[in-house]
Amino acid sequence: MTTLGFALLLMGVALVVAEAHVPGGVFGVAGGVALIVGGIMIIAALGGATALAVPVGIGLGGAAAGWALLVTRKAAGSRRLRIRSGAEGLCGRVGVVRGWSEPAGQVFVDGALWRARHDWAGVDGDALREGDPVVVENVSGLTLSVRRAEDWELIA
Repeated sequence: MTTLGFALLLMGVALVVAEAHVPGGVFGVAGGVALIVGGIMIIAALGGATALAVPVGIGLGGAAAGWALLVTRKAAGSRRLRIRSGAEGLCGRVGVVRGWSEPAGQVFVDGALWRARHDWAGVDGDALREGDPVVVENVSGLTLSVRRAEDWELIA
């Protein structure tokens, strides 16, 4: 009986850890139930009374359920955060033109010098010059598509 109780405890811990890596709720619930049943079985097998075994088992299950809930909420919250690295992280960043000759040039964005181009038609007075602030619209390979930054984007 004790061996089965320890096996259930280990399986419960493994299921709670699996829930942390694959949040969905099923592994967490199964792990909590396994912890409760395993705890009750071990305490009963070692000679403990039911009055002691049931609260300890429920406490173990409650702790596992709380942990699974915390991990699931943290994982779900991280999905709403803005991407900060890679090509997707450059979109929306503000940079400065370092050199420009139509239709492409170089811009300094996020600590690096990038090749850049713009997509609008070249109208008089719209050409970018060195020192102009630009916003990254798209990333294609190692070339950024940029547009002139508006005043409200430069306040931050």
